Amino acid sequence: MRKEKHHKGWNEIKTNDSWAIFKIMSEFVNGYERLSKIGPCVSIFGSARTKPEHKYYQLAENIAKKIVEAGYGVITGGGPGIMEAGNKGAHLAGGTSVGLNIELPFEQHDNPYIDSDKSLDFDYFFVRKVMFVKYSQGFVVMPGGFGTLDELFEAITLIQTKKIAMFPIILVGTDFWGGLMDWVKTTLLNANNNISEKDLDLIKLVDTEDEVIEVLDAFYKKFNLSPNF
Repeated sequence: MRKEKHHKGWNEIKTNDSWAIFKIMSEFVNGYERLSKIGPCVSIFGSARTKPEHKYYQLAENIAKKIVEAGYGVITGGGPGIMEAGNKGAHLAGGTSVGLNIELPFEQHDNPYIDSDKSLDFDYFFVRKVMFVKYSQGFVVMPGGFGTLDELFEAITLIQTKKIAMFPIILVGTDFWGGLMDWVKTTLLNANNNISEKDLDLIKLVDTEDEVIEVLDAFYKKFNLSPNF
């Protein structure tokens, strides 16, 4: 009897998983339909915990303004911290300000600088990540935590394996990212040969908003600016 009950519960779980496909599909469809209209944008990533008085918050805001002035819109994860700074800079500069929000048990809430028609909500991290990659012409990666690292390394992996077209990946803050890049070079590349030297060309390390724009401009002088979709 117990065995039969356990078996029934397992079937119910499998059935619920099957129906979840429709929720996942709806998030993809909504994301594709709305984001296909936003025009060329650059995504800004970073910690949700960075306060407005922090130098990286202010730098992210200035970077977003410069990005808009260079003719792009800005996409963020829609929450507080660096995400808010990115949307704020884009908003103050009169540019496109997109927020891809995710429901989390802490930290995440919509910031007030997202365009009202460009705020999207996601339940699934993997759907949201597809939207970042599919509709961004570049990644600007500010200091952050696990989520920021996740976005960074997924983008590098997809470009490295030619699953998506190349776009610039810009790390901002040598004091934050320098140690990681040293480890990548000495441990991944030199000591273990786990990556190719040319893979390092995918990443640029900078410190200022002007350098961010220089990297974007240099990249799109060599490659046509066109959506990744």
